[in-house]
Amino acid sequence: MRAESIALNYAEALFELGEKKGHTTDYAEWLDGIAGAMTASPRATAVLMSPKVTKAAKSRLLTETVADAPEEFRLFLSAVVRRGRQGLLPAMARAYMGLLDIKLNRVRAGITLAREPDARLREQIRAALEARIGKEVVPTWEVDPEILGGIVVRLGDRVLDGSVKRRITRLRRQLVR
Repeated sequence: MRAESIALNYAEALFELGEKKGHTTDYAEWLDGIAGAMTASPRATAVLMSPKVTKAAKSRLLTETVADAPEEFRLFLSAVVRRGRQGLLPAMARAYMGLLDIKLNRVRAGITLAREPDARLREQIRAALEARIGKEVVPTWEVDPEILGGIVVRLGDRVLDGSVKRRITRLRRQLVR
């Protein structure tokens, strides 16, 4: 079974538990925090993946990190460690966030601009995307001066490229023909 499929199975189980207990968004925050810590700290990931560190110590490390989380969430983390799946926690967090996005009728968008947008422009872009898509948009912003101007929006697998660089490339191809 692929790692993505395994991570999705764990995320679905945790999501279902969150729905039953009324902690769906809380679980998302805790899981995302753990995944963020693993991504930001290669040392923490090395400890969690090391065969020299016992499963009990790994479980204790994770559950103490979220000591204020409900018992069932800490038991979930212990089960993940017991089965040796702690390396999949970042993938579980991504899958869980995808499930939460579906429930909350929202979509994550990667937005690239040539310069840093001010708050007003950010709001205008977000509102225009929400009107076009019909869902709440959770944007992540990126600046790439190489696009020269315009905007590039990534919605899942779809890319809407309205950059000046793309327009110039398309014009160049037309002139060459």
